[in-house]
This record gives sequence, structure tokens and C-alpha cells, in this order.
Amino acid sequence: MRRRFFIALLLLLSLFGAPLAALGSAAGNPVSALVDRIQPGQSSRFLFELAEQQSPRDFFELDAKGGKIVVRGNNYLSIAVGLNWYLKYYVGVHVSWNNPHPRLSNLKFPKPKTVERHATDMLVRYYLNYCTFSYTTAFWGWERWEQEIDWMALHGVTTPLSLTGAATVWRNTLRDLGFDQTQIDRFVAGPAHQAWWLMNNLEAWGGPNPADWYDKQAELEQKIIQRYREWGMQPVFAGYGGMVPNDTAMWRQLGLTQVQDPGLWCGYRRPAFLLPTDPRFGTIADTYYKNLKALYGDDARYFAIDPFHEGGSTQGVDLPAAGQAIYDAMKRANPGAVWVVQGWQSCPHPEMIRDLPGGDMLVLDLFSESRPMWGGDRRSPWWRDGGYGRHDWVYCMLLNFGGNVGMHGKMRRLIDSYYLARDMHHADSSCARFLRGVGTTPEGIENNPVMFELLYELPWRPEKFDRIQWVEGYVQARYGRTLPPVVEAWKILANTVYDAPYDGTQEGTTESVFCARPALRVDRVSSWGSARLNYDPDETRRALGLMLQVADRYRGCNNFEYDLVDVARQALADHANVLLRQIETAFDRNDRERFRRLSDDFLSLLLLQDTLLSSRPEFMVGPWIESAMQWSRLRPQQDFYRWNARTLLTTWGNRHAADLGGLRDYAHREWSGLLRDLYYPRWQTFFDAMNRGDAPPADYYPMESAWAAATAPYPIQAETHPIETAWKVYNRLLTRHPSRP
Repeated sequence: MRRRFFIALLLLLSLFGAPLAALGSAAGNPVSALVDRIQPGQSSRFLFELAEQQSPRDFFELDAKGGKIVVRGNNYLSIAVGLNWYLKYYVGVHVSWNNPHPRLSNLKFPKPKTVERHATDMLVRYYLNYCTFSYTTAFWGWERWEQEIDWMALHGVTTPLSLTGAATVWRNTLRDLGFDQTQIDRFVAGPAHQAWWLMNNLEAWGGPNPADWYDKQAELEQKIIQRYREWGMQPVFAGYGGMVPNDTAMWRQLGLTQVQDPGLWCGYRRPAFLLPTDPRFGTIADTYYKNLKALYGDDARYFAIDPFHEGGSTQGVDLPAAGQAIYDAMKRANPGAVWVVQGWQSCPHPEMIRDLPGGDMLVLDLFSESRPMWGGDRRSPWWRDGGYGRHDWVYCMLLNFGGNVGMHGKMRRLIDSYYLARDMHHADSSCARFLRGVGTTPEGIENNPVMFELLYELPWRPEKFDRIQWVEGYVQARYGRTLPPVVEAWKILANTVYDAPYDGTQEGTTESVFCARPALRVDRVSSWGSARLNYDPDETRRALGLMLQVADRYRGCNNFEYDLVDVARQALADHANVLLRQIETAFDRNDRERFRRLSDDFLSLLLLQDTLLSSRPEFMVGPWIESAMQWSRLRPQQDFYRWNARTLLTTWGNRHAADLGGLRDYAHREWSGLLRDLYYPRWQTFFDAMNRGDAPPADYYPMESAWAAATAPYPIQAETHPIETAWKVYNRLLTRHPSRP
């Protein structure tokens, strides 16, 4: 009772007259510095006020004083969220991946008529996935990371996964344990495959890394975490979970006697698992944490540790003892440490975490919008009775797999499931009692900005809301103004691509058949994806037509032009899906002329898609490859980084992993350049053989590996104009679908 009274008193103080400290210029003030990075000199239009008294809830307020816009809050991140809210819903400015530096100086900043306040008790806002560090951020430099951290702050992220310099910790650890660089190279994966090495799925593939790569990674990570600390964010570092090289000679060198081979992952040999009963477990763990702290500071508190990820064998492992050993090593490194673990498939194994104390573990319910584990939704195939027991957990949206391109989301279920969990949490329900916040755990980012905006607004909205009304506000915020055709287009999108089947468990977007290995019937591009359309494909064409009706009135609006290209891309991909089924029917009916005509049409549409996507650098393969090559000025190293970048998108790995392991095209991208130079030749080869009456090729790996090894450069700047090219797409679709919006 006393505790509840104290919390209520603190809340009242924060609501009514909590002491405030005005934050001055950008120097020492991360919020002002952020505004000036968006556009220099614009922070002078704001007054940021930091509450000096602590609050049990995060909050921000929007106000006006002395001709300036006031944003106040209980910490820097809350103020940044308030800033973002003001820019979106008062000014009509949406800072996003495609629009990181909107011009503010020519805009009016309306004053709030009354003080607007938002508060939340969801104090953890998590961000990123191991896979994001391969599928998206693998080759980022500081400039791109700085931009991303600004995005995180604007969305209130408190707890970002931070793996950029993890390989350097391992290199130094292995050196301390007596291994030379040749042995280290047989263990550490290449830059594009770091995620699966750190998740204990594979070792060495994609390497060996250049010697200076390790030091560059550490230097970059130090800049990243310094910025996190300025914001008060708590980075999540890779912790030690028993991983050791799967090399018996190295075991002998270390004196290891109790090592388990966890088996294979997609054809790759996994790193070995050191049993907690091995006398050397503690020594290796302590050496690892010593090196982590030496590089990145003594205050590291959150550690991502995911043993047995995606089917790692636990045969012969004492799971409670393993959990205790991992926990104890982490606590020796920092008594206040928290173990962050992914809720995915059978992990975390209940036996491994059952006896660990509450409050020292944070479970990421990784796919809450489709396969929640937390215990409140019995329809989920991964439902766990009682959820995660005494352990804290986070409601997460996964959304994207493989960094694939495609408009996709589950708005209805995302909203419904979050408020179900939150209401059960407030009611002290056993399975939701320890809900601590929300997060996004995408395998790839820089896509579907609407879904990320929705997720990170959830904690700040006290009542469940109508998604269509929210979308109307999003359009105003994203484009600065609304026109009826654009609102109608977005309602169509909200009811199609962003309303994926409620109980479906599809992993990511409906995949574009343009990107598939050729066949007459394509039900997926990647092994675990789906190309099945769950809505009328004519609806995305209709949305495109509506946006084009008023496109000239939005000419020059960065966000509109990006979205226009994305909608046109989706409409064309959806049409290709239908067209391929028509091609199959023509073949089944032995209508050779119709088959030839339709297959030619398919190929021409694929090239049109390539032309469309060359109008925005976000949809071009050139920037991805260029970012990889910029990690070195030396030609051999540039070749290495380029091959890493190209391979991940195509074969993913070696032939065994690509074909038997199912990984080929897992990270396919509907990007200009890649469409023209790989996906088009694959389909052309297939259709040419079919039109000749020959059997099509049974093996496309040589074409894919040849593209991965190629060195031809690709443009990094747009080559066509978004609106004009989108019109070409729409008119082409109209020739086959004469109805108008």
C-alpha cells in the first residue's frame, strides 16, 4: 500500500508543477543537437525543458512560451519523442529513413492551444535484431549510424541492440586465450554474416576479415555507444553463452573436456557449445567480458545471449545448469546485468530460465504480431501457458524477414494484441504481469515506415484507437497536407497490404515473383516465405491511380515520391503474380502463341520495374554495394567486401547452403540493377527454353554465384523521375485493366 501511495505521489508531482530545467543550446543538449542535424540553426525555435524530479512514468508535454515551442519531459528521450510528435502532428513533417533531413526553415510552427501531455509506463522500447546487423547495417559508417540514432531518439528507443564491434571482442578474447590470427580466421564470420555467427548458427563463412576491419569496427562501435550514452539509452551487447570454436585442436589447446556439438544449421556446422560443467567455462566467460568492458566501458548492463537458436541441439545439456552458468558469468561482469533473450521457436527453453530470479532477464517476444509466446493469445502456434513466468518481457513486432522489399504489415492485430497485453498487464494477469514495453525486431529495416511509426506510438496512446483514423493522421504527418485521393489510397493500403491475414503466420511480405527462381508455378521466392496474394491485386493498382491523380501537387515532397514509387512497385509486382498464373494456364492448354506473348509481357514488366526503381536510391542495388566497398581503399579488400554484399542477396552462402540449406534468395531485393542483371536473365533463360520446347535449366546457382562474384559498378543516384515513371507503370497496367479508380 505504501509503495502504491509513493508512486501515486510521484505521478502527481510530475503532473502538477514538477521542477523543470531549461535546456539551452545544442552544446551538451542532445535534443537541440538532433534538431540542428536535421537542419542547422533550427533548434533556436524550441525550448526544451527537462524535469528535475524523477517520474515513475515517461512523459512529454507540448506547450509554448515567449514565441517558442516548448517540449518538456522527464528525460532526453521523452523530449525527443515529444519533438517528433510535434513535428508530425503540428507541422506535418515526418523524419524517416528516406527523409532524414527535411527542410524546417520555410515552415510555420503552430503553437499548441493547450498543453498536450502523453505518458507511458512502458519504459522499455527495444530496437533491432541480430539479423539487422547483416541484412541492413553490415556496411554502415558513422554518418549513417548517427542518422539512425537520431531516428531511434525520435521514436523513444531506450534499449537498442548493439553488435557492431562484437567480433573485435572475440578477436581479443581468442588472442588472450592463446590463439593466432589463422585460428581466429577459422572461427569469425565475414562482415555480411556476423548475425548468424553471433547466434551460434555458423562459423567462418564469408571470411577471413581484413586485419584492419576489426579495429574499424571497434572504433565505430565506440562512437555509437557514446551517442547512446548521451541520450541515456542502454545498448545491448553480445554476451557470452558458451560458444567456442568447433575445432577439436582448439579444444585441446584450451584444455576443454566437456564440449557439445550442436549440429548443423542450414548445412553449416555450428560453433560448439561449452558445457557449464567444464572447469574452463568461467575462465573463458570472464576473459570475454573483460575484453568487452575494455573496449566499450564498464557500464555495459544488457547482454544478448541466445544459445541453441533455431534448432541447436540440447541433447545431453543440463539446461538449468547452463542457464545458471551463463547468468553467473554475466553477473560477475556486472552485478546489475540483465540477460536479453529472443522468444523464438523453442527458445528460450523453459528449463534454462525457470530457476533464474525475476528482474534479471528480458525476453523479447520476437513475433508478437503473428506468433506471440507471452501467453495471452491461445490461437498462437507458439503459445506458452503462463508466458515467461517471472521474467520481464517485451511486446515486439518482427515484420520484415531477410530485408526483402514489399509493403506489408498487420495493423489490426498489432493494435489489438498490444492493448490486450497492456490491459492484462494492468490487471496484473499472470502471463502479462511482467510486460515492460514494446520493441521492433526486424531482420531488415528502411522499409514500411508506417508500421514502425505505429508500433512506437502505441505506448504513448492510452486508449485503443481506430487504425483507419490513425492512417488519416499519418498521411497528414507524412506529407504535410492531405488531399482526398491520397487519403483514399492509404485507406486501400490499410485494408490490403497492411491488413495481412489476422491469424496468418506468414514470414514477411508477399514476395515478388520477379525475384523467384523461375518456374511456372511460384508459391514463394525464399524457402520460408510466401508469394500468395491475400487481397485483390487490382486494389494496389487503384491506390496508385489515386495517388497519381494529385501527384503534381505533391511534386518535390520527398515522402510522397518515395511512397508513390513503393506503391507503383507493389502494384506491378502484384500484377506479375497474376500474370504468371495466366502463363501457367496458357502452358497447360498448350496455347503456345499465348504463352509466348504473355512470357514476353512478363519480361518487359520486369524491366519496367527495374526502370521504376531506378528513380529512388532506396530501391537501387548500387548504394548497398558502394557502402560495402567504402570500407577499404585497397582493391583486394574492396573485392572482398563487394563479394560479401552481393553474395548475401543471392546465394546467401555456398552451394550446399543455398540449395540444400534453403538459403538462396532469402535476402532477395526487388532493387534496380539486381532485377535487370540477375532476375531478368534467370527468367529469360527459363522462358526461352520453354518457348523452344526444351526443358528449362534445373540449376540456377551458377548464374547467381556469377552475379555475386561480378565487379561491374552500379549507379548510386536516381536515374529516372518518380512521378513520370510511376505514370508509365500505371498506364501499362491500364492496358490490361481498363477500369479506372
